[in-house]
Amino acid sequence: MSTAEPPSVTASYALAVLSATAEGTGGSGSWTLPTDRLEYGEMRALWDEVLAAQGAGPHTGLLVGDRIRPDGLHILGHLVLTSSSLAEAAQAAERYHPLVSQAGTVTLERRDGVGRIAYRPTVGPPAMHPQQVEAVVSSMVRAARWLAGDGWAPLAVSFAHPRAGSAEPYARFFGCPVTFDAPDHAITVADADLDRRRPLYDPALNALHRAYADRLLQQLSAAGTVAERVRQWLERAPLADAGPEGPAGELNLSVRTLRRALHAEGTSWRTLLDTARHGRARRLLETTALPLDRIAPLVGLSGAAALVRAFTRWEGMPPGAYRSRNRPGSPG
Repeated sequence: MSTAEPPSVTASYALAVLSATAEGTGGSGSWTLPTDRLEYGEMRALWDEVLAAQGAGPHTGLLVGDRIRPDGLHILGHLVLTSSSLAEAAQAAERYHPLVSQAGTVTLERRDGVGRIAYRPTVGPPAMHPQQVEAVVSSMVRAARWLAGDGWAPLAVSFAHPRAGSAEPYARFFGCPVTFDAPDHAITVADADLDRRRPLYDPALNALHRAYADRLLQQLSAAGTVAERVRQWLERAPLADAGPEGPAGELNLSVRTLRRALHAEGTSWRTLLDTARHGRARRLLETTALPLDRIAPLVGLSGAAALVRAFTRWEGMPPGAYRSRNRPGSPG
């Protein structure tokens, strides 16, 4: 049995990190296209160089994230720019972040009136500088401001590592309470901010970007992480009776080995299945008139009541309200 490929990072993000630093130097290796990939070890070496440069300090990651531009995230940046809301942008990041980097995962969880967008590295703490994590989290806030405006701020930001420098730059950039030594790296956003629809939104352009991103994701999944290959399997599988035995058999893994590999990559079968159910439920509500008791089994849930509970957890609103807002022809 072959082991999973090491995580990789897209060249566009590596070049964005270099261009965001004061030095702006560094070799480009053999990268010729923004979609070229470099192994994570090369990305770590690049960060070693950035942090060793004159003028680098404990806030370098914050600076890099603040200076990120859409082309630094390649197709994910364009998906964010053409999203109808912050919630849709966060869902795009949840699905397509591996196109930027397989060294971490992004998840959105909503409950009690707020959403938490969490970043979880898939490499061990010794392999990732705290500044790398701070660059990712601050770039997510910067990307949110592309949609919500430069004055937008989340409710709170947390990092799992200790603070290494002054607190003032974090407060100035994020504009909200920032905690360290927390359980995870996360951004907390009010549901009202997540669901606020943009007045100008082109769904056809977003669909074009999404189709291209799906093609890139499929190509990456062919030799990508176990988690990405499981996501791909779930995209086409009937969810009514989906179990880990299905993707495990396709990948020639035991179920136990599959679960261990997913855990090592920062996720789980249960999380991936829940995300697949969420995505399929959204698509069915947006594109069909099926009643809830017909949709529920198609997404692997026991009935309409279970669908209402799950969908309210996912989106912060019941499926009927979501359908009214997102069906073609509905008022924006």
